[in-house]
Amino acid sequence: MQMTALTSAFVYEAHVDALLARMTLAEKIGQMTQVEKNSITPEEVTRYTIGSVLSGGGGNPEENNPHTWAAMVRTYLEAGQNTRLAIPVIYGVDAVHGHSNVQGAVIFPHNIGLGAAGDPELVERIGEVVARELLATHVRWTFAPAVSVPQDVRWGRTYEGFSEDADRVIPLALAFARGLDRGRRVLHSFKHFVGDGATQWNSTQLAEWANADNWQAATPFYKIDQGDAQVDEATLREVHLRPYREAVEAGALNIMVSFSSWNGVKMHRHHALLTKVLKGEFGFAGFLVSDWKGVDQIAPSHYECVVQSVNAGMDMVMVPYDFRRFIDALTSAVQNGDVAQARIDDAVRRILRVKFALGLFEDSFGDEALLAEVGSTAHRAVAREAVRKSLVLLRNEGQTLPLARDLPALLLAGNAADDVGLQCGGWTIAWQGGSRATGVLPGGTTVLEAVRQTVSPETLIHVDPAAQFAEGVTAPVGIAVIAEQPYAEGFGDNAAPALAADDLAMIDRLRARCDRLVVVLISGRPLIVTEALPKIDALVAAWLPGTEGAGITDVLFGDHPFTGRLAYSWLRSLDQLPLARLKSDPAGPLFRFGDGLV
Repeated sequence: MQMTALTSAFVYEAHVDALLARMTLAEKIGQMTQVEKNSITPEEVTRYTIGSVLSGGGGNPEENNPHTWAAMVRTYLEAGQNTRLAIPVIYGVDAVHGHSNVQGAVIFPHNIGLGAAGDPELVERIGEVVARELLATHVRWTFAPAVSVPQDVRWGRTYEGFSEDADRVIPLALAFARGLDRGRRVLHSFKHFVGDGATQWNSTQLAEWANADNWQAATPFYKIDQGDAQVDEATLREVHLRPYREAVEAGALNIMVSFSSWNGVKMHRHHALLTKVLKGEFGFAGFLVSDWKGVDQIAPSHYECVVQSVNAGMDMVMVPYDFRRFIDALTSAVQNGDVAQARIDDAVRRILRVKFALGLFEDSFGDEALLAEVGSTAHRAVAREAVRKSLVLLRNEGQTLPLARDLPALLLAGNAADDVGLQCGGWTIAWQGGSRATGVLPGGTTVLEAVRQTVSPETLIHVDPAAQFAEGVTAPVGIAVIAEQPYAEGFGDNAAPALAADDLAMIDRLRARCDRLVVVLISGRPLIVTEALPKIDALVAAWLPGTEGAGITDVLFGDHPFTGRLAYSWLRSLDQLPLARLKSDPAGPLFRFGDGLV
C-alpha cells in the first residue's frame, strides 16, 4: 500500500532539500499551518503559503453537491500554485465513512459495522470507492481510518473503532488505507495517536481558560472523549500503540494526534510518545497533524501551547480559525529561540516529503471526470454489500428470519423505519449528523423504501413510528427499526447506553399486534437490551449502516445470509462497564465477542 509512496518520498529527498534551502521562515511556517476553509480566502492561502486547507464536519459550500465541492476545492489548490515557490496545497476532510460532507455521495457503514463484517477485501474496495469520490472533488486527504481500540462503549466515538480488539482493528484499517492508495494517491491519517479508546469515564477536564471565543471541543457534555487514558505502558503498547507500529511498518505517511491524555499528559505535548516512540523507535517518516484546535488545550497561553506542541513533535497544526495568531506565535518562538530552526526544518521536510510522495508537485488536483461516479449505482452496490455483511443476528427464535416476501400484512414501526439520517449517524453532511426531523438528510434508501421494493405487491404494509396502529390492525410480523439519535465525538458520551423508555414502550405496543417481532437496532455501540430481549423473536444489530437501507432487507428476506460477527462484547447491564469489568464479571456478556447466528 503506502510502502510504495513512502519509498517514493525518499526518492524525492534531494528535491526536498533543494526546496527547503530556498524557503523563508514565513514560507516554512505557512506549510505547518492548516486552516478551515471558512476562515481563510484563497488569496490569503497564497499570501501566507498555507500548507493545507480543510473542511470540518459540515464545512460545505453553500449549495452542497459534488460539482460545487470540486469548484470550491479547486480555488484553494490554485492558490497554492500561485505562491512564490508553487508549493501545492493539500485539502483535507473527514471522509470517515464515505465522502460524507457531500450531498449525493455514498455513505458507508461506520467502522463498527465494518468490524462486524470482518472482511479486509471488502474494506479495501470501500477505500477505493471513497478515494474516487474524494478525487472527483479534488480532495487528496482524508482524516481516516481510526485505529482506536475502544474499551468503554459509553464513549461517543465508539462507532469510529472497528473493534475492542486490536487484532481485528489492524487488518481492517490497513485494508482501508490500501484502498485509498490503490493507484489514486489519497493521503490517509491513522488516528488518534494514542490511547483515545482507553480513556476513563469522567476523566475529561474542560480547561479553565476555555470560553466562547476559544472553543476547545471539550464541553460539559464530554465525559470520556478527550479524557485521560490511565493505563500502564505495557497495556498502552500492546493494545493501543500496536496499530500505529503496524501502520508505520506498512508505510504510513500521516498520523493525527489525539485530544486525549496518557496518565495526565496531553498527547499534543507528549514528546516521549510523539518523537521518541513514534518518530524514533517506530521510524515514522511522515508528518504529524494536530486535531481541531487541540494544541490550544495545552496551556492558557497560546504562545506556550505552540511552543510545547511543536517541540513535542507536531509538524502541522490544525488551527483552524485564527491562523495569523498561530503564525505570529510560531514565528516569535523561533526568533526567541524557544523553537529551534532545526525543528521547523524537520517538520517542513516531513510535510514536503509527503507532498512529493503523493505526486502533488506534478498535479495537486483530483479528476473531475470522476464526478459522474459520485453516488453511482456501482458505488452504492459496494455500500449495500457492506451493509448486509455488517449485520449481526443475535436472536432468532423459531427461525423467524428470513421473512417471506408474500406476507399478507406487515407492521413497520420505530423512529428509524423511514429515516436515512438516523441510518447514517454522525459525520454525515453535518458534524453531528442529522435526521428527517432536522432536515439533514443524505440521499439513499430507507428501510421502509427497501421493504416496499422487496415484498409482494399484495402485502399490506402498516407504518407507524410509535406503533400506535388503528384498532384491529395486526399482522403475522412486526418490524421495529430503532436508532440512537445521531452524535459525534463527546456529544455522544452516554452514561447509560441502553434502549430508551420510548423505544421499550413502542416494542410493547408492537409486540401486542404481531405474531413475530423483529427488532433492527441501529446504533453506534452495543446498547443494553436485556429487559426487552424476551419479547423479541429476532434481534439484528445493524450498527450505523449508511445510505443503503436495502442491504438490511437483503438479509431480512433471505436474499443473502447473515455473516456478521460481533467485534464488541455486548453488555447485560450498566454495572458491566467498562470492558475490563465486563470481562471479569462471572455472569459474562449478554452476547460474546465473535457471536452471530448464521
